[in-house]
Amino acid sequence: MKKQQSFKGVKEVGTLYLVPTPIGNLEDMTFRSVKTLQEVAVIASEDTRNTQKLLNHFDIQTPQKSLHEHNFQERIPQLLGILKAGQSIAQVSDAGMPSISDPGHELVCACIAEDIPVVALPGPTAGLTALIASGLAPQPNLFYGFLPRKKNEQLKELTALLPETATMIFYESPHRIGETIKHMATVFGGERGAVICRELTKLHEEYLRGTLTELAAYLTEQPIKGECCLLVAGNPNPAELMTPPIQAEVSVKEQVDALIASGLKPNAAIKEVAQRLSRKKQDIYGEYHGL
Repeated sequence: MKKQQSFKGVKEVGTLYLVPTPIGNLEDMTFRSVKTLQEVAVIASEDTRNTQKLLNHFDIQTPQKSLHEHNFQERIPQLLGILKAGQSIAQVSDAGMPSISDPGHELVCACIAEDIPVVALPGPTAGLTALIASGLAPQPNLFYGFLPRKKNEQLKELTALLPETATMIFYESPHRIGETIKHMATVFGGERGAVICRELTKLHEEYLRGTLTELAAYLTEQPIKGECCLLVAGNPNPAELMTPPIQAEVSVKEQVDALIASGLKPNAAIKEVAQRLSRKKQDIYGEYHGL
């Protein structure tokens, strides 16, 4: 067990401050966040070029060091050296909270292991900001972040989430969100309520509320741009999931065809249905093709 008292006692080491940055509107930057960035010795940034724009806006002169998924192994020892020398560091991502679908977690763990205080400042986070205006149940909620990009892996993850009763929060690229919603409709059912929030806090902020089927149809006709947050209502009837996710009364052919329509290749769809029904792939193949 370790005990951290963030603001009491005399400390011989510096503090790692986790500083949230605006997700769009620069006016969301807090006074405390600006002051912290001004007072620390170094700012560890996901992208120094992006963060420099923020620093210029608030006239912050603190030097930066990059810290991202490609250099964290070599950079973390350097940052720990600064902290152990008694100087404090602020960590920021490009937008929102460090560590939430962004770099940061590895440095936090390294500091905790070395008994270096870690202090998180409150501030912007896209998932909860979108959730409270979505109209979906705010509690309980499950933050997932980005789903796998590959179709088979995504369908597998969504199937695992099928019993989830909490409102689910996802991040998704505008280029992939249409296909992702089609996959959700296949697994969760097209009548499940969902909300797309794009360009949160920016001039073109927009909420699209409807069922998964309605949202999928809209995106087919009207592609969207900008950063997207996707919120999906939880399962209202988890007790009905004692049987496999796709109900037994739906024929094998209908199940396979639904997966093919969502974008899977025929063999992959047959394999997926076989796994869901706990049957051999060869049997499903024969039944689907009428052999």
